[in-house]
Amino acid sequence: MGEPTQENLPSTPPSPMIISPKTDSGLGHTYLRTPDRNKVYDRVNPNVGIFDEQVLALVFRRLNWDPQTLCSASCTSRRMRAVAERILFFELCLSRAPRLVSSLVVVPNGSQPSGVVGSSPRIPGGWGAVAKLLLFCCGCVPSKFFSLPDVTKGHFTPVSRFSKTSGKSFLVRRCWGDKLYVSDPCEHASPAGEDEDLGVYRGVFGGFMQSRTRACLIGKNVQLEVRIRCPYCGARVWSMTAAGLVPKSASRRLGTHEDSLEYFVCVNGHLHGSCWLARLSDEGSDGDSDHGDDDHAGDETVAW
Repeated sequence: MGEPTQENLPSTPPSPMIISPKTDSGLGHTYLRTPDRNKVYDRVNPNVGIFDEQVLALVFRRLNWDPQTLCSASCTSRRMRAVAERILFFELCLSRAPRLVSSLVVVPNGSQPSGVVGSSPRIPGGWGAVAKLLLFCCGCVPSKFFSLPDVTKGHFTPVSRFSKTSGKSFLVRRCWGDKLYVSDPCEHASPAGEDEDLGVYRGVFGGFMQSRTRACLIGKNVQLEVRIRCPYCGARVWSMTAAGLVPKSASRRLGTHEDSLEYFVCVNGHLHGSCWLARLSDEGSDGDSDHGDDDHAGDETVAW
């Protein structure tokens, strides 16, 4: 058969071994150990195996984008976290709240966002923060305008309703053109020494960087809070109470007194706040008629 040469050797190596391009012994090729093989293979094509975005999308779609599994998987490595932040959390949000997602992104010709792998749109704060906001009540900490005996811990919520109609109630009149989804308040048992239940709510702006709300906050030179951070993306926040941008319609929507609520908006457009809920909150339900010309077509119910 003669001595093997570079010309008669196969162009592709037998699986699972990869041939080093540098050689000086044997047949002119050296088989690499597994760690080195992975490094060579990753340089050729990093989107392989378990990190293949197409494969991951199919796996998690089969699991109905289970949030707990997705969060656990994203903690396994930096590469997995990057894929989750770039693709998988967007797909999770799209599967749970398609109308809300379409309001958060700029889509050509008004079409719905497509969850095409590798092409998820970018938003301030990332899709991981939005996914957490959709499914997690952040709890409450004491603040300058909202006293509380102790910190109230956050928790996952099995079902939440986000409403663009309610969101408008949290905006002053000159900012009504902004898109804001706000959840119904999550009721927590009355802390010690309080007669009313604690309500915690959260929300997100669509197109916050171009919003009138952001322009008002910057125009009024409102200072960012020193101690409080956004519980969803970790960014700094403005107090809407300190800015004087809390309308009376917000308290009527929540069924609370005007001086019994506070909410914050972070630089990425995530909202979180708290209020004291009256025991018989249905008496204040007439506050929902503040914007009677709105319907509930933009409302979104998000289930775990």
